Amino acid sequence: MAAHLGVPEPGRTAAVTMGCVADVNFTLVQLRYFVTAAELGSMTAASRELMVAQSAISAAIAQVERELGVQLLIRHHARGLSLTRSGERFLVEAREFLSHAAALAASARGLAGSLTGELAIGCVTTLAPFYLSRLLREFSVRHPGVRVTVAEGEVSAMESALLDGRCEVALVYAIDLALDLDVQPLTRARPYVLLAPGHPLAGADAVSLADLASEPMILLDLPRSRDYFRTLYAAAAEPRVRFRTSSYETARSLVAGGHGYSILNQRAMTDQTYDGGQVVCVPIRDEVPPLDVVLASVRGVRPTARASAFTETCQEFFTALADD
Repeated sequence: MAAHLGVPEPGRTAAVTMGCVADVNFTLVQLRYFVTAAELGSMTAASRELMVAQSAISAAIAQVERELGVQLLIRHHARGLSLTRSGERFLVEAREFLSHAAALAASARGLAGSLTGELAIGCVTTLAPFYLSRLLREFSVRHPGVRVTVAEGEVSAMESALLDGRCEVALVYAIDLALDLDVQPLTRARPYVLLAPGHPLAGADAVSLADLASEPMILLDLPRSRDYFRTLYAAAAEPRVRFRTSSYETARSLVAGGHGYSILNQRAMTDQTYDGGQVVCVPIRDEVPPLDVVLASVRGVRPTARASAFTETCQEFFTALADD
């Protein structure tokens, strides 16, 4: 989105001139009203959130639409708002524009040396328990003025959050990611076999997947992850799946209970399960591909200083883990 921005003084807004349309002008406040109403799906909800009269928000959005010459929102009587196709695309760019405008204003006020503002990140649910808390703690020590919000979900949900502008960066597995995303490699998670302590192979130095061909498997059944686990059996017989679960801890508990073996990539700090059982981690002897853990962002979008700082924190965090 080409634009020229005049940096506002405290308490004032700046006019925004969109380079793609001649003589189009609206304020950052009007743009913020549109983003809030679009995200909440309601003028009334936006009015409560912004503590501004609903009529002012409605008038501001109408002004933006007139200046752009396109309809951004569809008003449904008593049923809120929905975005037009033009509105969906404009919302993504408007979020980015407001983020950069805030960074520019902070720089103009001499605050660039100390990062402030908000950073929205995403994290895959199966990675969050292992890394998220420590990453947030490390980042907050380095940049206490930045308020971080987190969205959790599966890989596809994190892709959507990035592409529609709800997150700037996301910690994900690199499994068939969208071509519109750039990735920063962080670490590799190698698969291992999870067994009950009483299993005949629990004391082995390593096991082959062929050794488990006749045994029931507990499959961590998540979108894309299930396809990854299938690739592990390229040179072996298909596993005999007995139970499927989307929960990492449920898989561990079922293994501890003797219901089968499982294959996982992340290792807990303890071998005890939530229900008091025990599990044993055994390396896989076969040549099997690891899962790459990456920090993803939208290709071609210039990162904010906050996103760049979070990327740097992630890189140093995972480098330190590898050195331990």
